[in-house]
Amino acid sequence: MSSRIVVVGGGTAGARLAERLPVTLLGEEPHTPYNRVLLADVLAGRYGPEVIALPSARDGGSRHEVRVTGIDRAARVVHCAGGEAFAYDRLVLATGSNPVLPPLRGLGGERLPSGVHAFRTLDDCLALDALVGPGVRAVVIGGGLLGVSASRALAARGAEVVLAQQGEHLMERQLDAEAAQLLRRHLEADLGVEVHTECRVRGLRCVDDTVEAVELADGFVLDADVVVIACGVRPRVGLALQAGLDVRRGIVVDDQLRTSDPYIHAVGDCAEHDGRLYGLAGAALEQADVLADVLLHGTGAYRGTRALTRLSMDALELAAFGEATPLPGDDTVRLADATSGAYRKVVVRGDRLVGGVLLGDLGAVGALARAWEGDEALPEAPLLHLLTHDGGS
Repeated sequence: MSSRIVVVGGGTAGARLAERLPVTLLGEEPHTPYNRVLLADVLAGRYGPEVIALPSARDGGSRHEVRVTGIDRAARVVHCAGGEAFAYDRLVLATGSNPVLPPLRGLGGERLPSGVHAFRTLDDCLALDALVGPGVRAVVIGGGLLGVSASRALAARGAEVVLAQQGEHLMERQLDAEAAQLLRRHLEADLGVEVHTECRVRGLRCVDDTVEAVELADGFVLDADVVVIACGVRPRVGLALQAGLDVRRGIVVDDQLRTSDPYIHAVGDCAEHDGRLYGLAGAALEQADVLADVLLHGTGAYRGTRALTRLSMDALELAAFGEATPLPGDDTVRLADATSGAYRKVVVRGDRLVGGVLLGDLGAVGALARAWEGDEALPEAPLLHLLTHDGGS
């Protein structure tokens, strides 16, 4: 294969392509590509940064620490801030996503106040690592997967952690109310995290550009030495917009991960396929693998990703997939053990498994995940069998 493939972005998707193809990889971060999923484990002290490094680029490829500033589609050239230019036959945008910064008082301007950090990059993780320790007061804004992971990591470092979630319960995208309550109980009782739900943050109180407290809408004030903002992510689409590509919420791609320019592809968090954004490592890897086949062999099609969310927190294991909240007419099977804190629930629509949540005992998760990812008709067996350790097989 002699075509010049340039990949913009050194995250999960970009690194996967560099592992499979000889590409020129352009990334802004000064670090070797790494697994973002494990950042919380680095912050918690379980791993060093070197442990989460992704496989190095394939022979014949190269990696450059540069910031891409523009795409000349007519000339098929990528321009960078330092004046470098890279010609391409195929360009892949793997620009990922940026953390969402909510419109809070005290967050104005491009630079965050001292002590305030997102939790998206290894640099964010290293900066927090230098700040946290026993007795440090940390407030995490956002109770989704990232906020829960950050809270767990900060608590493991001995920080006094408060988690503020605007929604009714934790991890609303993945968990139902009962599972979320069990997760909250674990955070509070086992890790010492103070959890506030249905709690709107009004702003930050700063002195000399250093955070000192978080102000809630009800007037309550949370003292803070460190604030972590974990309010979700937004696809990075600036380059695509400047280049005149079709962009909705993300960069629109077809089943071959092509954008509206047939010589430019997009994968990972920045890509919108069939109206859907994923923001998940599993989807980024699957898209990169499909695109590698497209570029290598001219074959392959991406049909979407059915991704399982897993979270390990010391004494608690959690897995969630699909739709945890049933619709009218769905069948639901639920098993709960209040003594051990174990909880298992699946949702079946017709003869298809459409979602599930498991906390504590994950013995059945493998079989359940296979049934859900395969989207095949379930066997004619009592639904309770789905929650046995063999998944009813």
